[in-house]
Amino acid sequence: NYWCGFTTKVSTTTEPYLNQAEGFKEQGNALYSKKDYSEAFNYYTKAIDTCPKNASYYGNRAATLMMLCRFREALEDSQQAVRLDDCFMKGHLREGKCHLSLGNAMAASRCFEKVLEMEPCNKEAQQENKNAATLLEYERMADFGFEKRDFRKVVYCMDRALALASACHRFKILKAECLALLGRYPEAQSVASDILRMDSTNADALYVRGLCLYYEDCIDKAVQFFVQALRMAPDHEKARLACRNAKALKAKKEEGNQAFKNNNYEAAYQLYSEALMIDPNNIKTNAKLYCNRATAGAKLKKLNQAIEDCTSAIKLDDTYIKAYLRRAQCYMDTEQYEEAVRDYEKVYQTEKTSDHKHLLKTAQLQLKKSKRKDYYKVLGVGKNATEDEIKKAYRKRALMHHPDRHSAATLEVQKEEEKKFKEVGEAFTVLSDPKKKIRYDNGHDLDDDGGFDGGDFDANNIFRAFFGGHGGGFSFDSSPGMFTFFQSQTSSCLLKC
Repeated sequence: NYWCGFTTKVSTTTEPYLNQAEGFKEQGNALYSKKDYSEAFNYYTKAIDTCPKNASYYGNRAATLMMLCRFREALEDSQQAVRLDDCFMKGHLREGKCHLSLGNAMAASRCFEKVLEMEPCNKEAQQENKNAATLLEYERMADFGFEKRDFRKVVYCMDRALALASACHRFKILKAECLALLGRYPEAQSVASDILRMDSTNADALYVRGLCLYYEDCIDKAVQFFVQALRMAPDHEKARLACRNAKALKAKKEEGNQAFKNNNYEAAYQLYSEALMIDPNNIKTNAKLYCNRATAGAKLKKLNQAIEDCTSAIKLDDTYIKAYLRRAQCYMDTEQYEEAVRDYEKVYQTEKTSDHKHLLKTAQLQLKKSKRKDYYKVLGVGKNATEDEIKKAYRKRALMHHPDRHSAATLEVQKEEEKKFKEVGEAFTVLSDPKKKIRYDNGHDLDDDGGFDGGDFDANNIFRAFFGGHGGGFSFDSSPGMFTFFQSQTSSCLLKC
């Protein structure tokens, strides 16, 4: 309670004026007791107007203004009260409380010390003096935290400081700035807006408001607030630096976008890289720059770098759908299908569109296909190979891996070559059959309808069937000389191919 018992000491004046002023004061006291502070203020003002040299009237009005949270005005009244009467203890106490509420702990401490000089056992002054010391410690910790860029610690300190200094705009601004630097933009904007409602010319609040817009990638609007802050305070260094960064970032990003539109991907890549160096704190804009650079990198076939850039973008903004889509496409292009499926699943969970569903199904199909044997790789042909190219590839690979050719090799080599020979036969069986080839290309399991079982066929039978017309009716066995004989019999066939 800021009232703390009103003194009746008044300056010497003529009796009629004294009685009238005292009457106003008594009415003010009654209204104060009823918590009608606005009306109490009016009556104390009447008392002051009647007897302007009375310290207690200023002290009473100061207490009322404090209850109305009008601490700057209360401070002025408290200071006037002690100027009129330096022994007015409650005036010094109220002045200290106003200084404390406004965040001036040093001045508050001096006032409380003055009270303790007059009344060493004043418990209220002792407690308030401790509060002033605590406030100074929170300020010190906050300054250290800001220097170390530990913005969470600064917010913590400012929350506790504001519990003691609820009217301190400086503490509120520091908290709001750190909230912006932590990406908590709505909270930061709320604090800055509250201050601007009370003081539309507050340069610090204008700066923080612009900072929030800047970090939300609303650069044009942000610049307007920075310019307005500089108009209010031309030497506001933070607003000046932020304004310069905002303009530079916008210009460099637009240059990169234009270079990309002109198909000058190298220049775009370089410009996006330069833009990323301007302000590491601008999370949203930098996330977009990383994604843009990834797009340029993909055009330049720098796929691994593009994946890294998308990952950097996602670390800055884990809701950035475009970065997930770009990274997923790069994963597809580098045949990292499991990673692509994971990204497309994330996208589809967030935005269940038909396009995203199609992308996810395509990636899932490619993942499924990637887990099977790649018969095209087994034969060493492309996925668009013709029937003739598939036959030629089979002839070459079958001869290369036929067990008779490796009969003199170690047992380990013989087993490996026999395995490859079998795979070549499997690949040819599938890719030479139009129906099986279509099912294989579409990702279907070939044994779903009983049409193929990779473990059930004999690769030698396929080999005989393929070369039967050119081999003179011979059959293969494990005799060392048989493969030499086969080679002489099939050489004319290979030459024709």
